[in-house]
Amino acid sequence: MTEQGRDRVAADARARGLEIDIVPRPAADSLESAARLLGIDPSGIVKSLVVKRHDGDYLFALVPGDRQISWAKLRALVGVNKLSLPHEDVALAATGYSRGTITPLGSTTAWPVFADERLRGGRVAMGAGEHGYSAFVDADALIDAYGATVADITDPLKPRV
Repeated sequence: MTEQGRDRVAADARARGLEIDIVPRPAADSLESAARLLGIDPSGIVKSLVVKRHDGDYLFALVPGDRQISWAKLRALVGVNKLSLPHEDVALAATGYSRGTITPLGSTTAWPVFADERLRGGRVAMGAGEHGYSAFVDADALIDAYGATVADITDPLKPRV
């Protein structure tokens, strides 16, 4: 996205009373690489996932970088029997952000937010609405600003073979 993405993130954060720091970040080829560039542990990077419900609506799932979404746990929490990750073009249309820059902050539509309980209590980095940037925010303040549902919605990452 253009600078407009960062501007939307910053404006939404201000409107919600959230303090964020948007910092430039060189391109990274992995989550681990991005964490090193930001000087944080991979668990401190939040993956903001757009999840499509069977009824066509969406939600955001905020997942620590060192974990993966647990479909069974999220389905049980949401109360549905089918959830999926939409195609990248669909996620862009649903949020106004391309994959890798997605955040609930400034999304073109305010979808419900579900956050993994492990995010509580720390400062995290997440998409800033534009490639080459990350937004640092207090996770508890972010969760509170969105009235996010907080629960165990993740599993450990499966080791790469």
